[in-house]
Amino acid sequence: MAEPVRVRRLSDQEGQRLQRLVRRGTGSVVRLRRAMVVLASAGGNTVPAIARLVQADEDSVRQVIHRFNEQGMPSLDPRWAGGRPRQISPDDEAFIVATANTRPMKLGRPFTRWSIRKLAEYLAGNPDRVVMVGRERLRQYLRKHEITFQRTKTWKESNDPQRETKLTRIEHVTTQFSDRVFAFDEFGPLAVRPQTGSGWHPKGRPHRLPANYHKLHGVRQFHGCYSVGDDTLWGVIRHRKSATNTLTALKSIRAARPDGAPIYIILDNLSAHKGPAIRAWAARNKVELYFTPTYASWANPIEAHFGPLRTFVIAGSDHPNHVALGRHLHAYLRWRNANARHPDVLAAQRRERARIRSERQQRWGQPTTKAA
Repeated sequence: MAEPVRVRRLSDQEGQRLQRLVRRGTGSVVRLRRAMVVLASAGGNTVPAIARLVQADEDSVRQVIHRFNEQGMPSLDPRWAGGRPRQISPDDEAFIVATANTRPMKLGRPFTRWSIRKLAEYLAGNPDRVVMVGRERLRQYLRKHEITFQRTKTWKESNDPQRETKLTRIEHVTTQFSDRVFAFDEFGPLAVRPQTGSGWHPKGRPHRLPANYHKLHGVRQFHGCYSVGDDTLWGVIRHRKSATNTLTALKSIRAARPDGAPIYIILDNLSAHKGPAIRAWAARNKVELYFTPTYASWANPIEAHFGPLRTFVIAGSDHPNHVALGRHLHAYLRWRNANARHPDVLAAQRRERARIRSERQQRWGQPTTKAA
């Protein structure tokens, strides 16, 4: 009859370490269970009793004891397997990414976008290169290469053959003659209805507006004029866009420089901006019109200044009518122009900051660092 399986006699250090592992119960669960098996066997417990203690098979308990007798304490450490050999090569992974970035219709599939299931089926049935991959693994590959599910967006690129010429002319006048450059554009449509917005309110108690989205008062257009040199914005609200309203706005710009010297006005290619009456008036009054390229109205300097109008006048508002909306808009324009940062003021502030940096360097020996 074979002798019962039992762990060899432990050294003092081994016994103390095993006791510490079992009592603390921290670390790897595998290491803890194996330490319990060895310590129980060293205490005289039989294999069936140890198996009931750790809820394991008796053969597993005997294997742990035999390994400890051969290797000692290192036998407690788990030996994690490396998993099965990788079945998808780096080339297959690159093919998966390229396929996901290709529209299905180009690959002969009758749909406009991939789903995970459709992409996996296509890769598995592709006659040119078969790649067998599960859906979860496919998600992991897409996430690894930062391919996410996004909405399709549209945009317009300028097809104007004179795009570069027009942009160069605008850059030239805004750089060389900024004090005589103006911009004009319409902002709208302005509708009288509750507008969603944001602001500072107690937590969980945002400001609420009535859910009324009926446009009972029609829409209006704000005809805005902007002085690049003075950084001032003004304008008037009209019922619609028209060549007559555009000409009136351009005359107000000409009145801002009554010295008779040439001025330069930047505007987009709307038909209401380039009628024969406007061109004739501009020629008589030394006004040069600089049109932005087609689909490139972003080159108009006034565009950036319409953002605060939307944020501080339109968003979060509930005006009863267009008269109240116009009063609010012009009150904001008066505040804005009164608090405009003139280029001369900005230059003086920069010189003051440079002086302070120079004095600090001379006093403390610190290097001067220019703020980004």
